[in-house]
Amino acid sequence: MPPTLEVIELGHRFSEKPVLSGVSFHLEEGQIGCLLGPSGCGKTTVLRLIAGFDAPRQGEIHLRGERVSGPGQALPPDARKIGMVFQDYALFPHLSIARNVAFGLRHLDKGARAARVAAMLDTVGLAGRAEAYPHELSGGQQQRVALARALAPGPRLLLLDEPFSNLDVELREKLALEVRDILKHEGITALLVTHDQHEAFAMADVIGVMNQGVIQQWDTPYNLYHQPANRFVADFVGQGVLLPGEVLNSHQVEIELGVLEGYIPSGCDEDGGCSLCEKGCQVEVLIRPDDIIHDDSSLLLAEVERKAFRGADFLYSLKLPGGNRVLAQVDSHHNHAIGEKIGIRLGIDHVVAFRK
Repeated sequence: MPPTLEVIELGHRFSEKPVLSGVSFHLEEGQIGCLLGPSGCGKTTVLRLIAGFDAPRQGEIHLRGERVSGPGQALPPDARKIGMVFQDYALFPHLSIARNVAFGLRHLDKGARAARVAAMLDTVGLAGRAEAYPHELSGGQQQRVALARALAPGPRLLLLDEPFSNLDVELREKLALEVRDILKHEGITALLVTHDQHEAFAMADVIGVMNQGVIQQWDTPYNLYHQPANRFVADFVGQGVLLPGEVLNSHQVEIELGVLEGYIPSGCDEDGGCSLCEKGCQVEVLIRPDDIIHDDSSLLLAEVERKAFRGADFLYSLKLPGGNRVLAQVDSHHNHAIGEKIGIRLGIDHVVAFRK
């Protein structure tokens, strides 16, 4: 069975300015994907090309094996059977919630349309608000209505363009998890676009990190965090610092905090090119906040330079004896003062090193 969505070597430009180059990925049936990256990286352009709002200059787009965009060919948006959820919800303010959801169901008879609307509102948890109007709902409820409307016609693919950016920070991740549950329950293949990694991690099975029109890495959230392909991915996904180190052999690298054991990567550059990093090779090793463990019995001391209280934990910025700095995620019961020296040790499962 062909993938629900297959994007092949997509390229695009506005006037003479290239915005996409060689973008390729696919989504299997029922899979939730995400394009994650900073503003201007090209992720929304990919979404518009898939939806059919624009035609790519290069490459092809396939939906369930059918080519919908390619050289000299562009299937109109309304013929692609794609649902769309927008950043601003795009609800009709003069229509009730039920009539908003029914908007794309005019091909059904009255009874079938009413049944489908009721089922969709029940799915998104708004069964009792069918006769309400958009202005009577909260932002999160309006987004659920937009989702119900997009799902009602039974699309082959659902596209979500920064769907939670207008919501409070506390609500974004919660709603992202709820939307994921709904999509999984309905068996819908979806592609999300966002600049927020917390939304991406909460919703997606697979994520493509984009920068300057190129997908830097297409992978699971776990691998993006623990095995980033290059410095950009390492810096954009999660928090961390790069400490200088020296390769001792194929399984050891030495940094100020000690010798790390594990497979030492080859030392890939930003373009994905890799070369063998032999003994003596100078590298930079990625250290995440959760790699630093607070240990009062440790002889290795670091000075607290800054701290941010986050409820369940502190994020400490620590200065090492050699002058390098690391971040440490520490249980909030350990409330240390600025300037205080605390014991730390390493707890690294994955060695991530880049050639210096």
